[in-house]
Amino acid sequence: MPDDVTTPIPPPHQLNPPMTTFPPFKSKTVPVIVITDVAQAVPMAHALLAGGIDVMEITLRHPAGLPAIAAVAKAVPQMCVGAGTVTTTADVAKVVDAGATFALSPGMTDSLIAAVQKANLPFVPGVMTPGEVMRARDHGYSLMKLFPASQAGGLGMLKAMGGPLSDVRFCPTGGVSLANMNEFLALPNVAMVGGSWLTPVNIVETALRTGDWSTITALAQEATDQAAQLNRN
Repeated sequence: MPDDVTTPIPPPHQLNPPMTTFPPFKSKTVPVIVITDVAQAVPMAHALLAGGIDVMEITLRHPAGLPAIAAVAKAVPQMCVGAGTVTTTADVAKVVDAGATFALSPGMTDSLIAAVQKANLPFVPGVMTPGEVMRARDHGYSLMKLFPASQAGGLGMLKAMGGPLSDVRFCPTGGVSLANMNEFLALPNVAMVGGSWLTPVNIVETALRTGDWSTITALAQEATDQAAQLNRN
C-alpha cells in the first residue's frame, strides 16, 4: 500500500474488537489522572463531563487509584472510566473488580495480554517501536498507546509508521498538551490523545479543598473546543 494511503478511522467503540467492544466514548482527549484522594474522583468526573469529556484514565500510580475507579463506576455511569498503568496480571483482576470499562498500559507482555483477554477487558497496549506495534497487532489490537510519545519520536514517528502500518491507530501520550494536541489529532493514524494537563494534581487538590471544580471544567472545555476545530468524527 502506498505511504500516503490510509484507512478511515473507526470510532473508538469499533477499535480493538477481538475481545470485546471498546467503550463508546466521544472525547478525542483522554485525561491521564493521578488521584491522590478517593474523594477527588466523583466531583472530578462531573467536572470533566461538564467540559465535554466523557472518558477518564485513572492510573494505578497512587493507592487511591483503584477505589477512585470504583467510585466513578458506581456514581457516574455516564463516564467511561478506564484504568491506566495496568502492568501486571494482578492489576487486571483488580481493575475489573473495581468496575473499569477498559484498561491501558505503558507496555505489553504475554502474561498481561493473556490476562486481559481472559477477562474480556478492552485494552490499549503501550508501544514505542514498529516491532512492538506489529506484535500488538498480531494479538488482535488495532488501537495502541504510543508511550512515551515524545521520547518515541512524537509526530515524526507517527507519520513514519502511518505508511507501512496504516491499519492501526494510536493514542499518543507523554508530551501531548493543549498547544500541540491538534497536530497529533490531525494525523490520520491518531484516534485520540492522552494527557495529564487536564487534571493537574495541585489544581485538583485545591478543588477538593474549596469545592470549586470550575477550573477543571474550563480545562476540559478548552480541550473539547480545540479538538472540535478539526471537524473530525
